Amino acid sequence: MARSPRRPAQPLSEHYGDLVRVALMEARPAGLHTVQLVAATRLKQSQVQRGIRHLRDVGAAENLTPITWRRKDGYMFSDDPADWIEYEKKQLAQALGRLTRMITGTLAPHLARCPDDEWAQLVSAQLTGVTATLAQLSK
Repeated sequence: MARSPRRPAQPLSEHYGDLVRVALMEARPAGLHTVQLVAATRLKQSQVQRGIRHLRDVGAAENLTPITWRRKDGYMFSDDPADWIEYEKKQLAQALGRLTRMITGTLAPHLARCPDDEWAQLVSAQLTGVTATLAQLSK
């Protein structure tokens, strides 16, 4: 299994990711919640989470197995593109929510108090496009 050239090797993360991947593959087509992954892998919860992060960062792309999460099913490898799209849209909606809160809670007051601030104007102009794109993609 080739490593991604972008990231340095992290043997423990890779090991945890492999254990989580195997557990999820064995559970297919069902998913596993974190508690079930802890039981299946005999890892601690923090190690399972580290393994999931590794899968998302490296392992899923290497193995061409998108990892998704749903409240009902937990983490899973689905072969259904509709599941991937649903997950991607929810992630984009979350990113939009975080960005919107940053704009309304920090950037808008910054612009109101310092309307000539070049940094705030630049960020506002750039984020207008980003928020519009995220809003469109998360529909």
